[in-house]
Amino acid sequence: MVRRLAEVAKKVGVSEATVSRVLNGKPGVSEGTRAAVLTALDVMGYERPTQLRGERARLVGLVLPELQNPIFPAFAEIVVGALAQRGFTPVLCTQTAGGVSEADYVEMLLDQAVSGVIFFGGMYAQADSPHGHYARLAERKLPTVLLNAAVDNLDFPRVSCDDAAAAEQAIAHLTALGHERIGLILGPPDHVPSNRKLAAARAAIDLPADRVEHALFSPEGGQAAATRLIKRGVTALVCASDPLALGAVRAVRRLGLAVPRDVSIVGYDDSALMSATDPPLSTVRQPIELMGRAAVELLMAEIAGANVTHDELLFEPELVLRRSSGPVPAAAPDAPVAPSTPVAPATPTN
Repeated sequence: MVRRLAEVAKKVGVSEATVSRVLNGKPGVSEGTRAAVLTALDVMGYERPTQLRGERARLVGLVLPELQNPIFPAFAEIVVGALAQRGFTPVLCTQTAGGVSEADYVEMLLDQAVSGVIFFGGMYAQADSPHGHYARLAERKLPTVLLNAAVDNLDFPRVSCDDAAAAEQAIAHLTALGHERIGLILGPPDHVPSNRKLAAARAAIDLPADRVEHALFSPEGGQAAATRLIKRGVTALVCASDPLALGAVRAVRRLGLAVPRDVSIVGYDDSALMSATDPPLSTVRQPIELMGRAAVELLMAEIAGANVTHDELLFEPELVLRRSSGPVPAAAPDAPVAPSTPVAPATPTN
């Protein structure tokens, strides 16, 4: 017990006597200090005293589908900073193949009596995935916010980038450059954000079924999908993520072609280092700062018991032009363009 008092006091920066008063429910301690001591107990793995176990910890679960796509760590950095400003500590839960499932993380967070949860993408975005663990959150009335589009039957606050606007911006850019045979590389067929992009693309241009490919969100998935589309004669590709777009760049080169001389490519997210790729990637930027802070504001309001809208908040994306997109080839055949003498890429606009 003495050792626990000393360790918690050191972590919080208060005296052992102050920690003792908090643990014994005695007066004379500010609410901020009391909350800091209880949070330290949770973070350090100590059990709360029995009389305090019914209270939720000042912890917030952050559930990420992966870390390989740099957009998710970027979102997490914004959210962690906003939570810290309000005195909350994040509990990072990252899924890996064959590791802890999203449903298992939900149970763990419920056991930890967290104050709320923010999801950065997950099964809620796929119509055919199991959604029972979200019902558990609703039953426990745990404040929960979803980042990016979700299936319609989940009644949580949602903060999303406007997927339809993103597709419209990318396609308008490519058609202005003279491209008529534009292909789409999307996520799985039941992925809600991808389907929103697909619907917007079909409303904007003639898009035969053979110019749409679904893939896993990875460079390998993008490369395989792009190879198939390029062999069908597309001159430009709109990709549902930056990793997919980088895989598409690789596919173009493996076919002996060049970006953007033979095939133009536009990504989605504007995640870290996309301005430093070869060529720098044209992409549609998600406003992660605004979206991340909005998610935290909604969660804090729910934790405080306020009446929070469960309507989806849509944020406008921004087209960022770099050197992976250019004019349609002068003679765009129905089959892949034969390799020719490389030319210098256009000067980037960003």
